[in-house]
Amino acid sequence: MEKRISGYTTLIGLLATPIKHTSSPKMHNEAFQYLGLDYAYLAFEVGNDGLEDAVKGLKAMQARGCNVSMPNKTVIHKYLDKLTPAAELAGAVNTVINDDGVLTGHITDGVGYMTSLKDAGFDIIGKKMTIVGAGGAATAICIQAALDGVSELSIFNQDDEFFARAEETVKKINEKTNCKAKLYRLEDKEALRREIADSVIFTNATGMGMKPYVGQTYIEKDMLRPDLIVSDVVYQPAKTRLLELAEEVGCKTINGLGMMLFQGAEAFKCWTGKEMPIEHMKEFLFGDNK
Repeated sequence: MEKRISGYTTLIGLLATPIKHTSSPKMHNEAFQYLGLDYAYLAFEVGNDGLEDAVKGLKAMQARGCNVSMPNKTVIHKYLDKLTPAAELAGAVNTVINDDGVLTGHITDGVGYMTSLKDAGFDIIGKKMTIVGAGGAATAICIQAALDGVSELSIFNQDDEFFARAEETVKKINEKTNCKAKLYRLEDKEALRREIADSVIFTNATGMGMKPYVGQTYIEKDMLRPDLIVSDVVYQPAKTRLLELAEEVGCKTINGLGMMLFQGAEAFKCWTGKEMPIEHMKEFLFGDNK
């Protein structure tokens, strides 16, 4: 029997901008209904300027928590009561859990990304990875990849306000893991070409490829080769320009849908104490190319 929203329904939100493209409400609400859980997941168009008020509102309404996406992942910690060790290490939050008015920030992006690679049959443990990005998701991916056993990480980012953040990430990885991490400016195309040539996987962990950057990529086609795994955290569109170029070259590719599912499953468990029905969700989300 289909569940209906009632006076007992518990709210979970998503705070981000842009927001209209997100598949998270579709995913979580289907999982709630499938398991018979009385929750509702709604997306709210909130950027940095309205974030503090939004967090206060969710707390006042006794929401169970929320997800956080761009541009709020590296800012929301200021309005929370505590962070999990993973979120503290990554310096970013994508999941907030409300336990009787105590707001805890957690990060599930890194685990979600690495699980999606494993689920797709890609093994990068003990190997080299090149990644573009230094925001919340990129940082979480780098930290988790290093903890899981990736041997080398070459991180590229534009020389902007996130570059200093990337320097801190590299320092943490080199001090706290056995992974060897290096940072380069994205403007250095020859370095990018060289590092990709030595890597088994290249990952775009930025918003490049989604609105308003659809059809754009940082990569030139001749930087790619057939035995390279090319990964994009963007899932809307499902096939970015980067992945189109990679397929033309013959690379193995993976988009951000798997990461979206598995990071969502981690958050789902934090809120409900239940395992997300992964196989059902795969069929629901991807079975008919939905």
